[in-house]
Amino acid sequence: MDRLQEIARRRTFGIVSHPDAGKTTLTEKLLLFGGAIQTAGAVKSNKIKKHATSDFMEIEKQRGISVATSVMGFEYEDLQINILDTPGHKDFAEDTFRTLTAVDSVIVVIDVAKGVEEQTEKLVEVCRMRSTPIIVFINKMDREGLDAMDLLDEVETKLGLKVRPLSWPIGMGSRFQGVYNMYEKKLCLFSPHGKQTEEDILEFNDLSDPELDKKIGEKPADELRGEVEIIETVYPEFTVEKYRSGELSPVFFGSAVNNFGVKELLDCFIEIAPTPRERETEERVVRPEEEKFSGFIFKIHANMDPKHRDRIAFCRIVSGQFERNTNYYHVRQGKNMKFSNPTSFMASKKSVIDDAYPGDVIGLYDSGNFKIGDTLTEGEILHFKGIPSFSPEQFRYVNNADPMKTKQLNKGLFELMDEGLAQLFTKEDNNRKIIGTVGALQFDVIQYRLEHEYGASCRYEPVHLHKACWVTSTDAEAMREFISRRKKDLARDKHVRLVYLAETAWSLRTVQEAHPKINFHLSDEH
Repeated sequence: MDRLQEIARRRTFGIVSHPDAGKTTLTEKLLLFGGAIQTAGAVKSNKIKKHATSDFMEIEKQRGISVATSVMGFEYEDLQINILDTPGHKDFAEDTFRTLTAVDSVIVVIDVAKGVEEQTEKLVEVCRMRSTPIIVFINKMDREGLDAMDLLDEVETKLGLKVRPLSWPIGMGSRFQGVYNMYEKKLCLFSPHGKQTEEDILEFNDLSDPELDKKIGEKPADELRGEVEIIETVYPEFTVEKYRSGELSPVFFGSAVNNFGVKELLDCFIEIAPTPRERETEERVVRPEEEKFSGFIFKIHANMDPKHRDRIAFCRIVSGQFERNTNYYHVRQGKNMKFSNPTSFMASKKSVIDDAYPGDVIGLYDSGNFKIGDTLTEGEILHFKGIPSFSPEQFRYVNNADPMKTKQLNKGLFELMDEGLAQLFTKEDNNRKIIGTVGALQFDVIQYRLEHEYGASCRYEPVHLHKACWVTSTDAEAMREFISRRKKDLARDKHVRLVYLAETAWSLRTVQEAHPKINFHLSDEH
């Protein structure tokens, strides 16, 4: 198969939602249909040892939430499907935002009982800014929830999406009988616990057929006919072009935990979802069909396998063909690098690959050469746009709880910071270490991972800070004066760059006014 055919086979998408909407369960069931796994893990139950395949970190298994993006690839209907399952919790939104730069389309999962929640709004806004095609999956239809029409209105108003249902539910909760698949003109009857058989899927080209009344009852059949007529009248006609340009979002209904509606979603997805898309760099637009390889690092994960202390950089391939044991140019460092064991992922299971194509996400073993946002090419200088970096909003002093393990603590902090989970600042006046994160839960994750992956223990102490600002200046004298006057509020990040730690918004404004020749940056990407 040639390179262009390989590109055409790829479908790379992310699954995003508010916590508990059923995102990880949906991922599991997609993998199940794709034959990538044989049994679905219980995401919620800690008694069961078969945990969700995509939640492979110990802390995820204990808490039943996803705290890191997982990458999973599988073959389905002769296509290569790459799923990026992202954390739903707002404290890990940074990881999710970065992951959205590496996908070509997105499935948004919404809980029928809770409707559109805050975290979903933020994530969809990021997708809309990039015109990423979105499919909406309304989950948990076997439970009581909001009326389907009201839910569509909420999706349109809160998420700013134009929607078009491609399947429609028949009842909900205890009255849920299944969905009518308008895309394929099929009636899919629901049976709990995923015991769906061929007899449960019936062709229905004409809903006025009296056979419908026999299957689901007269009243539900009349309701379905009326609702489908409203949908055909009120909602715009679905076209693949409108979906791929991000103008129209198809909506599906189902129950992921019961395997219901997932296959219909997957079958429609592989038909309409975009193949790998072009990406913008500061220099030019890079197209997937170009011959020369390029890719960017959007995530770094220390200790994918704690037994081996391996650190992996996740690289999204944008153009050309990646080949094992070939020299590629690391743009930021200005040097060539060769990778002898690049890997593909099935959550924590990794296998070495010889080549990869646009749309693929590969793991590169990293001894500290990569930072998030780095570019690899065949020699061209490219800088991919839109990989966000965030200013920390919560801060704590980190103290060593076991002086015998100082070396392990320092190593652990250094490596975990590279993942972009948090920032580490060392005070200029007393060398005390401060961790800054976007969300409070990250402090627990860092503490847990330090103990279980590095054998180090730490304690936190509160520190009242408003913002961390990276400072630069073209005026050496102004910088010298600034450093001498503000020493107690200055720190260095892990790359030894100077950072001003502002206690309040007022003190930040005051310092900016007092030092007009100093530039204050809210992120380290400047």
